[in-house]
Amino acid sequence: MCLPPLVDDASSLDGGVETLLRERFTCRAFVPTPVRPAVIERILLLAQRAPSWCNTQPWQVEVCSGSATARFRRALLEHVERAGEGAAFDFDPPSTYTGLHRRRRSESGWQLYDAVGVRRGDREASSRQAARNFEFFGAPHVAIVTTPAELGAYGALDAGVYLSTFLLAAQANGVATAPQAALARFAPFVRDYFGIGHDRKVVYGVSFGYADEQHPANSYRTGRAALSETVRFHS
Repeated sequence: MCLPPLVDDASSLDGGVETLLRERFTCRAFVPTPVRPAVIERILLLAQRAPSWCNTQPWQVEVCSGSATARFRRALLEHVERAGEGAAFDFDPPSTYTGLHRRRRSESGWQLYDAVGVRRGDREASSRQAARNFEFFGAPHVAIVTTPAELGAYGALDAGVYLSTFLLAAQANGVATAPQAALARFAPFVRDYFGIGHDRKVVYGVSFGYADEQHPANSYRTGRAALSETVRFHS
């Protein structure tokens, strides 16, 4: 596997894993400037280094750019409007959120709402913000990732490792990302749209491009739990 030379976009970045992890965030507002094809290819080549069970590399990626992104965005929005609240994930979504998971989810949601001016109880405004998922937050590119149905949960796990690698590779090249389970919410439509076989399951999508640094949706950063909440040490 031969990687193209580092691009100018990333020349001033540290590139260390710790720096990438600290600086990466979910971008919810993009500028329309497209990412150069060579940069996209580099990100994909780096993401391909993700580990997987028995090196099966089960992920398949559909990448949209330019007019293809616009067509998919338009078609998905039309489908969402027709389908309403009906959801059809390929993998079971969370049945509920309780305890600290509910608290963390709520804190994250209200950080976004506070940033963009959605007030408590304003369901119309919160619905508009939720619909931004299906507009890809204005990103010029979107990727859809699938995995073979026969690999079950572990194929999805490998796709998750691929996602993390993709996000860090994008950050290393100065590209902002928004990983979106919401795009898997209408899996049958997405699969049919791209002509993906029914032997594969839609896991998630990733919108990507360059962040609109002036947009309030990008003005905050989510926190992370203390190790005491997530780790038990045994010795």
